[in-house]
Amino acid sequence: MNDAVILTIEQAVATITLNRPAVHNAFDDAMIAQLNDHLARVTADPSLRALVLRAAGKSFSAGADLEWMRRMATYSMAQNVADAGGLATLMHRLDQLPIPTLALVQGSAFGGGVGLVACCDIAIAATSAKFCFSEVKLGLIPAVISPYAVAAIGARAARRYFLTAEIFDAATAHALGLVHQVVEAEALELAAEAILASLAHGGPGAQAASKALIRTVAGRSIDHGLVTETQRLIAEQRASVEGREGITAFLERRAPSWRSA
Repeated sequence: MNDAVILTIEQAVATITLNRPAVHNAFDDAMIAQLNDHLARVTADPSLRALVLRAAGKSFSAGADLEWMRRMATYSMAQNVADAGGLATLMHRLDQLPIPTLALVQGSAFGGGVGLVACCDIAIAATSAKFCFSEVKLGLIPAVISPYAVAAIGARAARRYFLTAEIFDAATAHALGLVHQVVEAEALELAAEAILASLAHGGPGAQAASKALIRTVAGRSIDHGLVTETQRLIAEQRASVEGREGITAFLERRAPSWRSA
């Protein structure tokens, strides 16, 4: 397989695999374009229930490809802004994907690779995985990934790890909130299966609305406007076809329609 990124679909689950193991799945503009294309396809497919993001080889992603960075160094300001747009679109598209997303981190994630992990709803890492916001070592900053990384680990932790570019282990990533679970490498698949099984129980519309709800309430003051907005949101969901089906199925002690589909 020559594709830098592979998309497979099985049983309503899409899997995107970073597939440049020879360069530790470092990404360049071509790979970013492939990722954007695949995410657009996933977004447009209403039959999908979840996305798994994983990587081939021993590393999850080393971040930016060295040859790509060498080219960027010769770009003008305007060219650099345009070039950064692809990565910015990728991170935003992954973060905003309506279906649940699961990152399986089997190896090291540096720079933009950490950004991909932070953009996913759920992240499981192998005990051997390493993480690093490595940009300052190159005289750069983790600008494009920063909204998602800071949302994951908090501003206080970012003030340390963005500045020091320390390499930290999976246990620290878990403590920081970057990953939700740490397992032995050989247990990654079972852990993923358990998460996907749990996700299959939820209504797809409710899951998409829950993701939007988090974006709505995160960081906001609990004032009258927010209380009123959440009141409206639950009313809308209760009145939806999926909401009515879920409540009826519960009362009738049967599986809802999305579980029998």
